[in-house]
Amino acid sequence: MPTGTVELRPPRTTLDRRAITWWRWQWALVFGPAVLVLVLLGLLIPPAAVWLLAPAAVVALIGVAWCAVLPLWWFGLHRWEVTDTAVYVRSGFLWQEWRVAPLSRVQTVDTLRGPLQQRFGLATVTVTTASARGAVRLRGLDAQVAADVAERLTERTDATPGDAT
Repeated sequence: MPTGTVELRPPRTTLDRRAITWWRWQWALVFGPAVLVLVLLGLLIPPAAVWLLAPAAVVALIGVAWCAVLPLWWFGLHRWEVTDTAVYVRSGFLWQEWRVAPLSRVQTVDTLRGPLQQRFGLATVTVTTASARGAVRLRGLDAQVAADVAERLTERTDATPGDAT
């Protein structure tokens, strides 16, 4: 393979298993307040109890199913890899997306640790490229792995000639 050529193939590295719990908590924080508001209103407004508690039960059932099943599915789909020539990411839900960011196109490398990510020891590495499609994100990495990846990418992109610098 000629130097600088990027091989198009699926990435090989899985996310940290704690990403499953992180995603579950993220979605519980979406569904939970909606259920709570509907239940409280149903209890405080007796004439509307049926009209509020029934949707609360439906939203709760959907939320429990969503939080139980989808994070496992996402974990099975999401992959990432950093090579000497590119950053590979596969993500998605119903529509799967494979992204390849050649190191010669990388402009910045950032890490993010939101409150839930900090709680679970996870981080996101964002690789900004000279692409109209936007940044490539490696979500759900162990915080130390993310720091190592960011450092390695910074060193490699600094040593890689290209048009993004």
